[in-house]
Amino acid sequence: MITLNVNNKTYQVDVSPDMPLLWVVRDTLGLTGTKFGCGVAQCGACVLHLDGEAVRSCVTKVSRAEGKKITTIEGLSLHNDHPAQLAWNEMDVPQCGYCHSGQIMSAAVLLRENPKPTDKDIDDAMSGNICRCGTYPRVRKAIHLAAQLQEKDKR
Repeated sequence: MITLNVNNKTYQVDVSPDMPLLWVVRDTLGLTGTKFGCGVAQCGACVLHLDGEAVRSCVTKVSRAEGKKITTIEGLSLHNDHPAQLAWNEMDVPQCGYCHSGQIMSAAVLLRENPKPTDKDIDDAMSGNICRCGTYPRVRKAIHLAAQLQEKDKR
């Protein structure tokens, strides 16, 4: 049995230690917001947080997550009101929406580490998140808006 802390809840899972964290989260725990895209850590659809770090869960063994805090898109905020989530809605970012949980999770780490990112900062931080629909300009605008919302929240 492997003990996991996912979205501040403790779970005991009976899976192989080599199983990708993505499949534990989706198939064993039923948290399907984290998406499977490529399976080789190239597209970013599977990004979640492991002790606050954005990781590609499709290539992260579940054994690496034991004893660490895992945050999925479902646990990013209590009421879907993280500044990135609010900005994504305000800017109408998603087209098909498939990649956007990974996009938001990557953006949340960027905003935590760099509360006032430039366009270049955003492009660099988000370069590993692929959007087949090409919503990159809206993603950038949403991250700038999220930075503003985050600043307002601090006041």
